[in-house]
Amino acid sequence: MEKTFINVQKEFCGECSLALMRFIGNMKGVESVAAEDGKVAITFDDSVINEEDILKITRESIEKMGYKIIDEQ
Repeated sequence: MEKTFINVQKEFCGECSLALMRFIGNMKGVESVAAEDGKVAITFDDSVINEEDILKITRESIEKMGYKIIDEQ
């Protein structure tokens, strides 16, 4: 299992957090999704889905809900 993180500008509201966890969490290869303190942590099986794909889908979902991604540099 691999783990990846996405930083978000602000904390998710309860409904958005649940929606994200349901959508991403139900994807094949995703073990768990946690959205807390402005950070989304995703545990996944990289033999089923690669990190690039999971990050792309998660980022798009977060942005569609109106949240801004913070890129760490």
